[in-house]
Amino acid sequence: MIDLDMGFVVAAFVAIVAIIVIVKTAVVVPQQSAYIVENLGKYSRTLNAGFHILIPFLENVAYRHNLKEQAIDVEEQVCITSDNVQVGVDGVLYLQVMDAQKASYGIADYLFGIAQLAQTTLRSEIGKIELDKTFEERSQINQRVVEELDKASNPWGVKVLRYEIRNINPPRDVLTAMEKQMRAEREKRAVILQSEGERDAKINEAEGEKQRVIKESEAVRQQQVNEAEGEAAAILAVAQATAEGLKKVAVALDSEGGDKAMQLRVAEDYLERFGSLAKEGNTLIVPANLSDVSSMISAATSVLKHATGSGRQAS
Repeated sequence: MIDLDMGFVVAAFVAIVAIIVIVKTAVVVPQQSAYIVENLGKYSRTLNAGFHILIPFLENVAYRHNLKEQAIDVEEQVCITSDNVQVGVDGVLYLQVMDAQKASYGIADYLFGIAQLAQTTLRSEIGKIELDKTFEERSQINQRVVEELDKASNPWGVKVLRYEIRNINPPRDVLTAMEKQMRAEREKRAVILQSEGERDAKINEAEGEKQRVIKESEAVRQQQVNEAEGEAAAILAVAQATAEGLKKVAVALDSEGGDKAMQLRVAEDYLERFGSLAKEGNTLIVPANLSDVSSMISAATSVLKHATGSGRQAS
């Protein structure tokens, strides 16, 4: 009975030891992870994702690394710009382990080392520029920090992907001065825009007045042209009417009794004109041959015949 109990205890002990050995030697590596295996304290190999068996009591997992991209917080630090202004700057650093062996043996703590290096590099870059430029050249500062960190972290098997400045906090008095400056700049731009608007308005008004004067002068010129053309047309019409009248008078003179009708018409017109002249003025000069109306009528008749004859010859 005692022998059976001792055999059961031994079997149970062996089973427990076997389970412990299996648990210690069987390793499952998750995706995007890498384990560093040491053989009696010396680097043996790197285990990637999957199931692995170690040599019992000789090999063990010394380091476990996450191969995913990691984001670490870079604490705020005081930096001095080239114009001697203190600013508080913090940021976020993104990195990834590319070589698990170098990350294990190249540096004791690569996260701490990179964070400290990022702070010192950032202080150096901020010290090269003025305060106003820190806000404008943020992307350039980030790029230069990444370049410097990437050079330093390459022996550690770590790749620095990017660095982003999160906050830039100048002192309160500097912020007040910057606000006043920005307010002055905005007011200056407003005044400039207003003056430019007034200038453009005056230019537009002058241009409009110029166009109005041009249009008015063109209208006056066209009016004068139209009036001149109208007067010319009127003179031509009068001339044509006079010519037609003379032609009709000539025809009438050639007809029977034309001479007597003409003499009667000349006498009537003569007396009418002489009477109108007497009514218009107080002083009247009487011709010497006023009593000899017949001689004046014959003279007028001869002149009219001569003019009529000349008109017929010209036509």
